[in-house]
Amino acid sequence: MLGKPVTHALLQSPDLKVTIMARYVATAKALFPGARVVEGDVFDPLSLLAAFEGQDAVYISLGPSRNSRPNDRMPEREGIDNIISVAQTTGIKRLALLSSLVQQYNGMNGFRWWIFDMKQEAVNKIRTCGIPYTIFYPSSFMENFDQLMMKGSNIMLAGESKALMYFIAGQDYGKQVARSFSILTNENKEYAVQGAEAYNWDNAAGIFIKHYTKKKLKPMKAPLGMLRFMGKFSTSARYTAKILEALNNYPEKFESHHTWQELGKPEITLAQYAAGL
Repeated sequence: MLGKPVTHALLQSPDLKVTIMARYVATAKALFPGARVVEGDVFDPLSLLAAFEGQDAVYISLGPSRNSRPNDRMPEREGIDNIISVAQTTGIKRLALLSSLVQQYNGMNGFRWWIFDMKQEAVNKIRTCGIPYTIFYPSSFMENFDQLMMKGSNIMLAGESKALMYFIAGQDYGKQVARSFSILTNENKEYAVQGAEAYNWDNAAGIFIKHYTKKKLKPMKAPLGMLRFMGKFSTSARYTAKILEALNNYPEKFESHHTWQELGKPEITLAQYAAGL
């Protein structure tokens, strides 16, 4: 959902020479014809040693699956540990990490989630590893609508969406990532990543449905309590209930002025994104 648009933006930058590390080399080469692809796995330090050799910087885009359990081996935990260790060994000059804004909801209104604990620990590990770093904190991505929330002819919603989110397209975020690698040297930077328009889920879904042209869509909403009940039997449903509770309630504020000044202002509106699919 995000790796593809960001990688395209990095590959298109005239200032950068990009190597893609992937577990499945053939798949990555099919997605990015002509790109240099090496095999690697964040749980395999030897493969990281080979992949990082000769590189200046590493962009880290990792996340848990919806079926993850707290005691599972996690890319954002054990994987981050391996990345930092190998980066220190190979002389990497910059680490860039994709985090999220909504993880800051942890601790608000009695909310606590081990996934957000892990994300915050990953940020702290990057901050304290001794390598210059960039950390990105994105708002919600427009790609959620077509790649996660669209089920058949429905856009799936849950709970009462109270909070506004500054939706951004992965393509715009990718341009910001590429720009950051072009301008940063040895300083540490943290960027909020937000689009220009703020909507709650219900209003955003209405805009997406209105401008999506491939088929007629309609919203379908379920009570969040139903997802919580299903979560007693399904780790995927439990994950969905927790992330939606946070997204529905996190009091997101616009804080991307500095990001836009340094990395460029997002251009794609939600209506344009939906119409362009």
